[in-house]
Amino acid sequence: MKLDPYNNKENYFIWKEKAEKGIVDSDIGEYNRKLVLQYLQDMEIGINVGKATKKGARSFIHIHSLKTRLISIIRKLKIEHNITKITDVSDEQIHILFSKMSNGTITKPNGGKYLAVSDCVKVFKAFWHWYQRISKKKGIEIPDITTDLDTKEEKPDWVYLTEEQVKTLADKALYKYKVLIWFLFDTGIRAPTELMNIKVSDFYGEFKELQIRNEISKTFGRRIKLMLCSDIIKEYIKSSNLSQNDYVFKINPATVNKYLGRICGRFFGDKQSPAGQKYSDLTMYDFRHISCCYWLPRYKNESALKYRFGWKGSDKIHYYSELLGMKDTISEEDMLLDLTRTEIEKRMLKSEKELEITKDLLKISQTDIAELKKTVLQLAKVLPIPKDLIEITKYAT
Repeated sequence: MKLDPYNNKENYFIWKEKAEKGIVDSDIGEYNRKLVLQYLQDMEIGINVGKATKKGARSFIHIHSLKTRLISIIRKLKIEHNITKITDVSDEQIHILFSKMSNGTITKPNGGKYLAVSDCVKVFKAFWHWYQRISKKKGIEIPDITTDLDTKEEKPDWVYLTEEQVKTLADKALYKYKVLIWFLFDTGIRAPTELMNIKVSDFYGEFKELQIRNEISKTFGRRIKLMLCSDIIKEYIKSSNLSQNDYVFKINPATVNKYLGRICGRFFGDKQSPAGQKYSDLTMYDFRHISCCYWLPRYKNESALKYRFGWKGSDKIHYYSELLGMKDTISEEDMLLDLTRTEIEKRMLKSEKELEITKDLLKISQTDIAELKKTVLQLAKVLPIPKDLIEITKYAT
């Protein structure tokens, strides 16, 4: 069984039961409520999905995200354009809505600016394409009003910590948080989804390796080496009397993030880190970024690094690291090595040419000696040539 840290599945089914009875989200209207419910039910079983997208049912994390964002868009369209049916929206109206969200004209309920408008755009595009597909089955052609919508992601700020800062934070933290910090930093594991599903049985080779099972991963399962936290994890599991089937990190994500932000802000100040976010806003998710920055210069190739972090695309490496902590490692010794290699190659090439010339001269010399030998032996038949000279000629090569 896979743990669901935020109870997405449970919350979705509670909402679904109420939505089917018509006792939830009444402000979005009956038409919109039924349409959203139909869309989510299709995603739940994996029907009417796009040709270019993966097949099968969507995860409840994904479905919950679709529900939340789509209902939010419906409410905003009603406020901004007095649209009571989401399918009546025009391309201009939806563009204006997302533009206002991007520039801060439309704000969050708490007054803050929307930082991930692209996520809302992607949700609306997915919904509209689904609406086109189900309409086409009824013989109705619906134009695509989403073609020009911008889905470019705006990279959110995050908290960057150096290796020394991570050590300081871990040393000052309570023991259970110290273990967690080292584990997050070493593995770069997705938290809390993958993190909370790690069991004692997932460790191998005296806690030197960790198996992140395929069923708990967002992308693919992987077995990685623990280079920094092996000993402390082994000690923690032993002192906690955990058995093979026990989950290692039984945490409340909100509580952990609150503690990390508080202790990080205490030691490094309420100021921005090099990645833009304040130290006091540190979360478990930030350690995936921090871990990437640590491992990037230590891995010899991208493929191995992508495997460790469960990434399919190389773009994720820059997304998570922003090349923070990188430095130019070229040295005079490296240059000397390259120059020496070049000089040796030149000398070898020259030697090879000289050897070829020598071989050619030797062939010529051998030909001349053979001719001389032949001449002397012929002359010996008609002229009185000393026997010593004839003997020497016989053995000439």
